Amino acid sequence: MSAIRWGHGAEEPLCPSVGQSPHGSGRRGHSKVGGSADTIRGVSSPTAAPLVSTTMLGAVSYGCGQPAVPPQLGSRVVGGEDAVAHSWPWQISLQYSRYGSWYHTCGGTLIAPQWVLTAAHCISSSMTYRVVLGKQDLLTDDEPGSVAVGVEKTIVHEKWNSFLVLNDIALVKLSEEVQETDTIRAACLPEAGKILANNYPCYVTGWGRLRTNGPLADALQQALLPVVDHETCSKWDWWGSMVRTTMVCAGGDGVVSGCNGDSGGPLNCQREDGTWEVEGIVSFGSGLKCNMIKKPTVFTRVSAYIDWINEVGSNQLSSQTNP
Repeated sequence: MSAIRWGHGAEEPLCPSVGQSPHGSGRRGHSKVGGSADTIRGVSSPTAAPLVSTTMLGAVSYGCGQPAVPPQLGSRVVGGEDAVAHSWPWQISLQYSRYGSWYHTCGGTLIAPQWVLTAAHCISSSMTYRVVLGKQDLLTDDEPGSVAVGVEKTIVHEKWNSFLVLNDIALVKLSEEVQETDTIRAACLPEAGKILANNYPCYVTGWGRLRTNGPLADALQQALLPVVDHETCSKWDWWGSMVRTTMVCAGGDGVVSGCNGDSGGPLNCQREDGTWEVEGIVSFGSGLKCNMIKKPTVFTRVSAYIDWINEVGSNQLSSQTNP
């Protein structure tokens, strides 16, 4: 069974070489993106340092999941479509430095003023990262409303298994807190253990390829991806045993897929009260083509990791109060 991680320049087969970094030897991410004078160039750390508690991740100072500019919903364009600018204000671009330039490699989700959620396979201990927030067009320098922030540390799940693609989740601590604006806001986290119903309408976002083997998108893309329940997604002619209960599947209609998203980016699902949650983290998809029927995009299910977030958050708070 052929599968790939949705990382720019990183479409190596998941089986058996799933452990390869999205940055791969000699591979680059998106074409060079502009730097700005206000960039804080922090160095990412490979240490398994914990983060903050969920009480903080609940975004005390943020009205989480509430974009100032509402997204355009309901359309089902083949291959996705350009998102309304800043309608997904928690979407971030994770970028790495090489030879003095910055390259987009993965997506991610702002979940608190100083914390970003992404995929474990996006993180390499040898890379220097920055996070760009409030971004719509990757090729536009000094885009109004966007800011680039350095990375203080990265935290990869201690049980990340690159061969079986298990626990594909990581957190990125920014070098400073970012302020809520109309273009930068946090997504909400789901309740622990939450399971979405089959066919629940969610949206994947990112700067992924516009079609199989096609060009990467400059403008942020969105695509409607209905949830596929575990019973269906784990059938032998779907993903079979590759899909675990800690994952959530979406798409698989043979038309629209996570080719439009990046590894690490969010599966955005709207609550009944209108706020948006990050229910999934883009993990892997079919290696045959982006929109392979019965091969939906597979996401890390965020609601399966709330306890992990709590645990590492508690450790982080302890280390801050007891140096």
